[in-house]
Amino acid sequence: MSNNNSKSKYMSAPTARKEQQKALQNKADLLRAQDSFKEAAGTYLNSILLDRNNADTYLGLGICYKNLGKTKKAIEYLEKAALLNPNKFETFYELGICNLKEGAACCAIKCFIQAIQIEPENPDAIYQLGLAHEQCDEADMALMIYQKLIENSPSYINAYIRKSSLLMKMELYKQALKLYLNVLKINNNYTKVYFDIGLCLDKLGKQTDAKRYYRKFLSFQPESENANIALKRIEKLRKTKKTQPKLSVV
Repeated sequence: MSNNNSKSKYMSAPTARKEQQKALQNKADLLRAQDSFKEAAGTYLNSILLDRNNADTYLGLGICYKNLGKTKKAIEYLEKAALLNPNKFETFYELGICNLKEGAACCAIKCFIQAIQIEPENPDAIYQLGLAHEQCDEADMALMIYQKLIENSPSYINAYIRKSSLLMKMELYKQALKLYLNVLKINNNYTKVYFDIGLCLDKLGKQTDAKRYYRKFLSFQPESENANIALKRIEKLRKTKKTQPKLSVV
């Protein structure tokens, strides 16, 4: 009888510990969902004291540190989560984001590739992989990734925007313009793109159309950081038109 009681007490200790750890983890998850990252981090740390082999706890802690601006600490805990569970998409995705923030684009590429292997159709991971290649000055690879994303997820606007931005840097304004116009077909309320359309038309020498899109941009985005640029371009184009010599009619 005594032996059974001892066995019962022995078994109840780890069970109680596990339940306590789970309660702390659930509390931390809730705090993180409420953006209370500092409180959540402290709760995750208490949870780790009870169980040092729970991948989800390290993942949650890493995400908290990322949001608190402590990216290096975030990477440290996310790497622990990856070792404990090498098959979780979110872990490698968050690791990629943190490495991008730290300027470690090559490491980010490896993380995003791992994430994509786990979830091959996830557009966010594919998009971030493109950004990582951009950070590595691999524009051709980034263009290919964005194009593939456009083909596979035709409503994923960010892919159009980033590919267009790269094409603009390469002075391929006609191709960029086509993509920007496609953005409006997907979402005609995406008014930020009016500025980029205006800029493409401006570069292509279509001054009247450029002014029209600059004005449309200003009517929807008067407080934008690009508003002053649009105003200056409208004024300069207006003055340029006035000073152009009239062609004589023979």
